[in-house]
Order: sequence, then structure tokens, then C-alpha cells
Amino acid sequence: MKKIALLAIITLTAFSSTAIAQKTNKKSMKKVLFVVTSNDKLGNTGEKTGFWSEELAAPYYELLDQGVEITIATPLGGQPPIDPKSADPASATEDTKRFDADKILQEKLKHTHKLSTINQKDYDAVFYPGGHGPLWDLVEDKNSIALIESFYTHKKPVAFVCHAPAVLKNVKVNGEFLVKGKKVTGFTNEEEEAVGLTKVVPFLLEDALTQNGAKFSKGPNWAPYSVEDGLLITGQNPASSKLVAAKLLEKLTK
Repeated sequence: MKKIALLAIITLTAFSSTAIAQKTNKKSMKKVLFVVTSNDKLGNTGEKTGFWSEELAAPYYELLDQGVEITIATPLGGQPPIDPKSADPASATEDTKRFDADKILQEKLKHTHKLSTINQKDYDAVFYPGGHGPLWDLVEDKNSIALIESFYTHKKPVAFVCHAPAVLKNVKVNGEFLVKGKKVTGFTNEEEEAVGLTKVVPFLLEDALTQNGAKFSKGPNWAPYSVEDGLLITGQNPASSKLVAAKLLEKLTK
């Protein structure tokens, strides 16, 4: 009888320890919010746009594989549009191939949260993938602007890649543009010219951030390049996506 009682105590203790460990692990898990465009129109061209799949996939898996919990939000909620050019096999990477086969992530994208329901208190950082889509919605979106300001003023990292740094155009902290005096990068004027869209986009990202006082720098066209300045992390183009995520992960795990 004593042996049975002892065994029961040992089993209960082990179960309790496991439950506590799981609860603690869940509590310590870092949470990152991904904010994605809802816009699918490339200006007045009649062509489609959206988010660039590599810019979502590469950072998503870089963070997910390290145990980061990721929530995805969009201005309208639901399925965000994917830029059809980013789905071209010629643009495929190992991350986009994984993305295409990932039924869990595809289902998650169908049910993104509405940006208006998001509170920065629930997350440790925010990340914006690019594509041309954000130039027409997230740049002017009041919820997005307020969210970035809130993350930044609460000392949480804010990260952007390719066209996504454009969403910083109207973000201010204490009355000054957030990018003023900050080192930033993003899709360059040369890269925009190379894709033939300088006359289509509402503004050139490089010019807009420079006009707002940013210290804009860049690497060679299409090569990985990322800079960080305190809590602000930016990447130049699709190839910079994983680099931005790595820098974000480093900040989260310090």
C-alpha cells in the first residue's frame, strides 16, 4: 500500500512539474506581430500587387523555428493579397517553397486579425513585410501609424523590409518623424527604376524617408543589406528579409 501511495505521489509530482514547465515556457515565449497589406491594386495600372511572399516567408520561418509565436494582422482582416510576381517560380527560394506547402500558414493567412483589434501590449515586437501593396494602404493607415508609435515608445523593436519602411513616412514620436536622424534603408530609387515603377508608385521610398530626416544608406541592387538603429531595423529588398529577421531575433533574445 505504501509503495502504491509513494508511486502516486511521484507521478503527481512529475505531472505538476511538467505542467509548470509548460506554463513557464509558454509565458516566456516571445510573440511577434506581422502586419501585412490588404491592398491588391498596383495604382491605376489595372495590375495586381500585394505582399511579396519571400518577405513574409523568410522572416516567418526564421522566427518560428526559434520558438517565436507569430500573429498576422491586416487592415481589413482575412486573406491578404500576394503579389503574383512573387509567386513566379523564377522568384522561388527554399522559404517560399516551404510557404507554398505550409497548410497551417496558408490557413492562418485566410484568417488574419483586423489591425484595429490589435494591442501592442500583447507582443514583444512588430514586423512588416513589403511588396508594393503597403504603399497604398499601410502608409496612411491610422491604426498602423499608432501601432508603430506605441511599439517604439514602449521600447519594443520595430522591423521593416523592402517597401515596408515606407509605412514609416507618417509615423511621429514626440512630434518628430520617427526616422529623423535614424539610420535606415529600404527599396532604393535605383531598384524601383529597375522594375519600371517609378511613375506608378505614389512616392519613392528613398526620397520620402530622406526628406523626413533619415540617414538613408544602401547596398548593391538586389543584394542583402540591413541596418539597425536602436529599436529600428530595416532591410533593403527581398534578399534582405532573413537578415532583418535575424537582427530582430537577436534583440528579442538579449
